[in-house]
Order: sequence, then C-alpha cells, then structure tokens
Amino acid sequence: MAAPEGSGLGEDARLDQETAQWLRWDKNSLTLEAVKRLIAEGNKEELRKCFGARMEFGTAGLRAAMGPGISRMNDLTIIQTTQGFCRYLEKQFSDLKQKGIVISFDARAHPSSGGSSRRFARLAATTFISQGIPVYLFSDITPTPFVPFTVSHLKLCAGIMITASHNPKQDNGYKVYWDNGAQIISPHDKGISQAIEENLEPWPQAWDDSLIDSSPLLHNPSASINNDYFEDLKKYCFHSVNRETKVKFVHTSVHGVGHSFVQSAFKAFDLVPPEAVPEQKDPDPEFPTVKYPNPEEGKGVLTLSFALADKTKARIVLANDPDADRLAVAEKQDSGEWRVFSGNELGALLGWWLFTSWKEKNQDRSALKDTYMLSSTVSSKILRAIALKEGFHFEETLTGFKWMGNRAKQLIDQGKTVLFAFEEAIGYMCCPFVLDKDGVSAAVISAELASFLATKNLSLSQQLKAIYVEYGYHITKASYFICHDQETIKKLFENLRNYDGKNNYPKACGKFEISAIRDLTTGYDDSQPDKKAVLPTSKSSQMITFTFANGGVATMRTSGTEPKIKYYAELCAPPGNSDPEQLKKELNELVSAIEEHFFQPQKYNLQPKAD
Repeated sequence: MAAPEGSGLGEDARLDQETAQWLRWDKNSLTLEAVKRLIAEGNKEELRKCFGARMEFGTAGLRAAMGPGISRMNDLTIIQTTQGFCRYLEKQFSDLKQKGIVISFDARAHPSSGGSSRRFARLAATTFISQGIPVYLFSDITPTPFVPFTVSHLKLCAGIMITASHNPKQDNGYKVYWDNGAQIISPHDKGISQAIEENLEPWPQAWDDSLIDSSPLLHNPSASINNDYFEDLKKYCFHSVNRETKVKFVHTSVHGVGHSFVQSAFKAFDLVPPEAVPEQKDPDPEFPTVKYPNPEEGKGVLTLSFALADKTKARIVLANDPDADRLAVAEKQDSGEWRVFSGNELGALLGWWLFTSWKEKNQDRSALKDTYMLSSTVSSKILRAIALKEGFHFEETLTGFKWMGNRAKQLIDQGKTVLFAFEEAIGYMCCPFVLDKDGVSAAVISAELASFLATKNLSLSQQLKAIYVEYGYHITKASYFICHDQETIKKLFENLRNYDGKNNYPKACGKFEISAIRDLTTGYDDSQPDKKAVLPTSKSSQMITFTFANGGVATMRTSGTEPKIKYYAELCAPPGNSDPEQLKKELNELVSAIEEHFFQPQKYNLQPKAD
C-alpha cells in the first residue's frame, strides 16, 4: 500500500510509524506480543499484511479477519472505530445523551488474538459510556435483526451489531444502524471514516471495561426486547390452524445464534417447535461441521439437516445463517429428493403469501394504492408481475438491504404499507418492524405458509408452480467469476461501454438482441426519455443491466466485499402455462452467450465459480 498522500513517508518508514504507535496504544497482551514478535523476527511481509492499510469503514461498516494490526479486527481497532463513531454521532444528534444507542453481538471468537464479538461489544459500550452516553447492551448473543428492532422500538440514535454473518470463522465485523432503524447509507460512511482517523489515540478509560458494570448508563434490554419482538411478531400470524398442523420441520442455526429465537418464534405462532439439528444448534465459533457457515452454499451446509429430517419424517428444512438474518428453505419432493429453494423462489412464495394474507384482512381495494413491495435490482422481478396483476406498487432499489430498509422507512413515514422486501441472497423483510432482513420472522412465516398449504394438500413446490402459472414464469440463474485484479475488471466493463470502438454499448449478445441498457456506474439509462438513470449511481462500483428482446434481463456487477464479478440473469414470461423446460433452455443459452461475449474469461483470465 502506498503511504498516505502528502505524508512524505516511504512505505517502510510509514510501517515503522504505525507499529511504534501500536506498541504505545495496544493493551491486549496477545495482539501486542504478536506484533512485538513480528518486529523482532523482521517479518516485513506479515507486518505489511497487518499494517498495510486501515480497514475501510463502508456502508456495511467493517468486515475483516481478527488478529493484530490496523488491517484486522481487534480490541484496539474496535476502540478506534467506536471513538470515531461516537464523535460523529455527537455531531449529528443533540439528544444523544438522552436517547443513547444499542449494541449486540454474535458468538464469534478468535482465541489466538483474544478477540471475540462479546469482548468487542463491551469495549464499544465502554467508549460510549465514558462519554456519558447511555448504552443498551444485550447481555447475551442475539440475531442481527434485534439491533434494528431495538433502535426503532426504543427510539435510539444508532445501533451496532458485532458480527461477520456467514463469513469464514476467522472474520468479524461491525455493522451500523442509523436512528431510522435501517443500515447507514452514504454520506454517513464517509463521515464516520473521517471521524475514526481523527480519534485514533485511545481515550483515558478506553480499556477499562469493568467500569461499565456499575454505571447507571448501562442498560440490559434482553428480557424486554425478547418479549416485545415476539409480541410484535404475533401480528403476522394469520391463521389459527397452526396447532393442528401435521407438517414437521427441522431447523439448523449452523453453529450460530438462531436456535432459541426460532424456537420462541414457533411458540408465538402456536406451532410445534422444529426439531433442531443437535450437532449445529449450539453456538460454536469453530463452525466444525461445515466448510462455509453459509446456507446460501446449498446442500453441503444442509447435509445434517436432511439426515435428521429423513429420520424424523420431516418434510421441510429451515436453515439460518450464523447471525440469523438470512434463511434457506428446503422441501422433500415426492421423488425423495430434497429441493433447496433459491432466494428468488422463496421471495416469490413469501411475497404471494404476505399479499394473500393481507388481502383477506383488507377487502377494500382502495387500500392497494398505498401498498408496496420492494426488491433489489438483481433479484427476480416476480413481485413486479404480482403487483401489476393485483394492483399494488412494486419498487426496485439498488443491491443490499440498506437501500430497501431506508426506502421502506420513507414509504412508512408517508403513511404507506410496506408488505414485503427481499433480495436474492436469501434475505427477507416480512415484518416492517425490522427494517432489515430477518431470518427469524422469515423462518416462522415460511412454516405457517407450509402449514396452511398442507391443509389444501399442496406443497411449497406446487404453490410456487401455481404462482408462476398465474403471474408468469420467472426463471433465474446467477453465478460469478473470480478476478483479483481491479485493472482487469475495469477493462472488462470499459470494453462493454465501448463495444464497437466508438463509445457504444453492444446491440446484441451472440444471437440475443438487446432492447435496453442501464449503467449505474455512469448513470446512463436508454429507456428513460433523458437517458439518465433513476436509481442512484456509484462511480466506485461497476454495474450494467441489459434487457433483451426475448424478455430476458441480465445484470453484471462487481462485489463490494469479494474479488468477484457477479451476474444475475432472468427470463420473465407473460402469465399463462408456458413451458418451463423450454424457458430454462433459453435462459441457459443466454447465460452462455453472456459468459462468452461479455465476460470473455480466456481474454481476461477469469476463474469460474468452483462447483
């Protein structure tokens, strides 16, 4: 990494300066000794990894490996980050000392550096309390959605969740919510980032976390929030048939926080609690039974769940990721095979269910004009098709729940009803009292949907087919290529913007004619009268959407957190009983053409996704 501009320091001198500062400030004996050892060994390569560049604070907060140095999550970088966040909040809210903030954490731990989510949460609480700011610190692990719920419910200024969600075990993260109960969006990330740089030296009481236990500013919201969340959740229980249901469920929390919360959610809905996968139900920061603790990875993570379901004759598996904000659902088919629903398929099912249940309660058609559903621009357009036919509003946002949460809050403040929001990465907001994805509410609402369908002798798969017949088949396919070189990625996208050498986008992709193009990096959209995109644009990330004459839509984008170029393709057919197999074949041909002509993996030396 280059030295900061204007510092006049070479890389080695800057490294020496950073490590000298670290030795003065770090009071965690494990990370301090690790840095001393690297210096004594003259291990420049490892020192560069630890001190190359400070973790960047973005709209998703921080996410990095735990360990020593400014590039890692550890006691000192948590203190520095929280000091910056605290100063930024003091500037933004004159009533911060009256209202306060909420902090919670997952079960991650990294014994070799002494870091853990619980420890990081206590240090963050210490920072705020030392400045006279009330802190609602959960006494034990919670799902991530409990933080945005608490911000809204107790009308606080902000929330912090210490979690790395479904990342590998060595990682941790620091996720931030604003006073509206949604994740932060720009320019707050830049403001916080700057404030961190201005507050790097630990304040006098920064390390003394024992002070908070006797402080009148420390509140433990665990019992009251646990009660209030499930009381609010009951309002989304639409049927009284639950107690009689014959449908059996298996649940896995994949060594994360979800177990007891999903059990409570089922009780709130009068459902028999699901069988928990015993090897995965208790929190374990080692995630010993899975390669990646991410239910999005599909069947590998669900092997133990399927085995337990086969044993207990359960037909449906519900899987949360380790911080319980995402949900995967699988259903046993008549053939004996397990079908894992994609995020888009479960989005279709939940969207249909929440609309159908709402419509039963709201017979007045005039209410439809104030009713909304949202999804991100790379997710299936199935909600748009349902909205068109049923008469409610559908809006798409940029990728990520920070956009859907903030937009939902704007709509709610205008007196609108937001029924549902989802993204293809198995994230669902079924209850707008949490303005973020919530895997706990999604799990129990999916269970009630399955129980209701069973009374009509229907499976989830059969209902999904019925939705597609009624509103039009929406077939999706998404994947990615790996590319570690930013310059190559830039070249690939610039080639698409200058496809014929004359600053024009492509007019076709192989045999598939292109009917519209939207480029959210440059702000171009040729379907708009003024050719300007309606959604916000970002020069720092690449994202182009192609609409095809055959009803196909494909988006290519870079990932904010991984060295990937992702693509999302969908074929939308009009309502009526189309031939899904033919549509799948056409979509596969379209995807192959995109890979061959637009990605050009040989030319750019891209690695395909490993199967």
